[in-house]
Order: sequence, then structure tokens, then C-alpha cells
Amino acid sequence: MHRAGRILRSGGVVAYPTEGVFGLGCLPDDADAVIRILSIKKRSPSLGLVLIASHIGQLGAWADLPDDVDLESTLQKPVSWIVPATISVPYWIKGENSGLAVRITKHPVAAALCEVADSALVSTSANVSGGPPARSVFVLRRRFGRLVDCIVPGQCGPARGPSEIRDLTSGKAIRAA
Repeated sequence: MHRAGRILRSGGVVAYPTEGVFGLGCLPDDADAVIRILSIKKRSPSLGLVLIASHIGQLGAWADLPDDVDLESTLQKPVSWIVPATISVPYWIKGENSGLAVRITKHPVAAALCEVADSALVSTSANVSGGPPARSVFVLRRRFGRLVDCIVPGQCGPARGPSEIRDLTSGKAIRAA
């Protein structure tokens, strides 16, 4: 885990398990690392990315949240929330969206990675855009082993896929789980 933290802080890209699928991540303020992830995924930057954090304090520079907001989710039902973004959130994170997608992760490995990096992290599913995300280390290594700087060991789950995405203001589901 400490090696993965050093890699993140030096501009690297890591793959790691989350509540539902393996994710690709980096520090969100590192434009080169974010662009590298977008290239690996063949994903347009206009779509925006999710940031995960181990606690709400790690989102302070990114999200303009009310004091009483509750972004909690569970391992079985992870929820990413579209929240108001601070004015300093760059295009490579927010894309063409007016809000920002964030999740307080309950997965022990993903949360520990945020802790060791002392930061929120970009967290996007380990797949080529439009393709199925990796849910096993075998598939992850075969598809992305040479494209990332580190694979953090662990198991995905217990959710069966990517997180649900909901708008914080309206509560409306943007992507069902």
C-alpha cells in the first residue's frame, strides 16, 4: 500500500479493487496522470470522472458541499453523488458537466489507498470505454498490467458492478446499480 501511495504522489496510475469493480486511479490534480487514464480507457474527457475519498474532508478542494451533507453509502450499495464543484475543478475532472461525481468509499483497500495518498483519488472502472469492467485480478492483469504502474492486491465486492450515480440536489438516479 505504501508503494502505491508513493507511485500516486509521483504522478503514477494504479489499479485497485473497489466495492464493485477494479478501478484505475491517480491524484486528481495531476493532469498528466488523468490524461493517461483517459488514454488507457479510450474515454473522452468531456464525460468527467468520479473522485473517491475515505472521508468527506478529502473532497474539500473539489466539492462545494453543505455542512450537513450525508454522502455515505454501503459496501453492498455504493453510491456516487453528483455534487456542486468548486470553481477550481479542472475540465479533465469535471468534463462538460456542471457538477462533480464523488463517492465516500467503504471498500477497505480503496479507502486505505486514499489514506496513504492523503487525497481524494480519480476512480474510474478498469475497462476500455463501453467494455466490461475488470472484476478479477486475472482479467485486470491481462488487460491493463503493462499500462499501469501498480496493481494493488485485493478483492472487489460485494457489489456486483459500478456504483449507482445520483444527483445530490434532486436525488434522481443518473445511473442505476
